[in-house]
Amino acid sequence: MFPRPMKDRTLNRAASVAWSKRTCNILQVPYGITHLRQLADGFLVSNPYTAPMNLEIAQEKIRSARAIAVLTGAGISAESGIPTFRDAQTGYWARFSAHELASPQAYAQDPKLVWDWYAERFATCSSAEPNAAHTALAQLEQTKHLTLVTQNVDRLHQRAGSNNVLELHGNIVTARCEACHAIQDLEPKFTPPPTCKKCGSRMRPNVVWFGEMLPRHTLEAAWQAFEACDVALVIGTSSVVEPAASLGRVAREPI
Repeated sequence: MFPRPMKDRTLNRAASVAWSKRTCNILQVPYGITHLRQLADGFLVSNPYTAPMNLEIAQEKIRSARAIAVLTGAGISAESGIPTFRDAQTGYWARFSAHELASPQAYAQDPKLVWDWYAERFATCSSAEPNAAHTALAQLEQTKHLTLVTQNVDRLHQRAGSNNVLELHGNIVTARCEACHAIQDLEPKFTPPPTCKKCGSRMRPNVVWFGEMLPRHTLEAAWQAFEACDVALVIGTSSVVEPAASLGRVAREPI
């Protein structure tokens, strides 16, 4: 799926490759589509702990891999027009930080405010389109056993065609009932807060907020995928938010 490699060039801060003791190959692409394209084009990549590696070798590792595990973060969706949590809020929301709104405490204090913010984010994600990075991963899944673990809530991976997706932080296109825990799709231009069609109770965003536990079965499946993979791809994430940040390290540990 990758184009013919170009002549060697230096790829500044775009990707890194490392080998573990069990020869799992870890490719890190922090900034999403632009650098994923550059990765595919055959740049040299390097890691502070390893020698530079030609992308022809990296591409061959991917082609020969039996199992690939992928972790994606907000950077992969940035070129689709979806702001990351580190981006400054704009307009009415400029006086708030995402950390102040994406928490159980904020929701308990002012559920309407939090829902209004999520309704705007829902509209942004709904109007966004998957970019070439999402599509490339979906295409890779067609030829490889690939598990895609995402920290994103925008559902762009699924819209690009990826099927084996583990959503660590939930998603923004559904809501969860506060009473019966039923999950239902959000309607376009819904009026927040939505009401559960099953029991009539108020629903909350179906996402994992700061301070909440990740879904156990999803996290366990992600852990297993990274423990068993031959190649691990880490794309569009700073790898500082735990426990997702540890997945790459899990791939590097000897079995």
